[in-house]
Amino acid sequence: MTVTLIWIAVALIAVGLYLSWTAGRLDRLHTRIDAARAALDAQLLRRASVAQELATSNVLDPAASIVLYEAAHAARQSEEDQREVAESELSQALRAVFADADQVEAVREAPGGESAAEELAQAVRRVPMARRFHNDAVRAARALRRHRKVRLFRLAGHAPFPMAFEMDDEPPAALADRPGS
Repeated sequence: MTVTLIWIAVALIAVGLYLSWTAGRLDRLHTRIDAARAALDAQLLRRASVAQELATSNVLDPAASIVLYEAAHAARQSEEDQREVAESELSQALRAVFADADQVEAVREAPGGESAAEELAQAVRRVPMARRFHNDAVRAARALRRHRKVRLFRLAGHAPFPMAFEMDDEPPAALADRPGS
C-alpha cells in the first residue's frame, strides 16, 4: 500500500513538473512574440519615417511625393485593426514610386540622396525579416497551444491567442537589388 502511494506521488510530481515545464515554454514563446512584434513595429515605423522623409525632401516628382507621403502617413497613423492594410498600401506605393531603377538613381544623385536611398533600401529589406521572425514565433506558440494538455489544463492562462501579421512586404526591385547594400 505504501509503495503504491509513493508511486502515485512520484507520477503526480512528474506530471506536475512536465506541465510546469510546458507552461514555462509557452510563456517564453509569448515573450518571444512580444519581442518580435516590438521589433516588427520598430522596422515598420522606420520604413514609414524614411519614406515620409524622402517624400518631403523635394527629390521625387510631385505626384510620387504625394503618393509616397500619403501612404507613409496612413501607415504611421493607422489603428491596430487597419495596420496590415495600411502597411501593405505603403509597400505598394514604394513599389510604384521606385518601380524604375532610374528613379532610385535620381534620388541617389540628389544632395543627401545617397544616404536616403541606402536608408530606405535597408528599411524595406528589414521589414520582411522582422515579419518572418514574428510570424515564426506565432506559429510555434499556436502549435503548442493546440495541444490537448495545454487546453485541458489551461496552461496559456489569459494570454490572447497569438495572431500573425499578414501584409504585402515585397520590396521594390530597384531598391532590393542594389549592389553593395
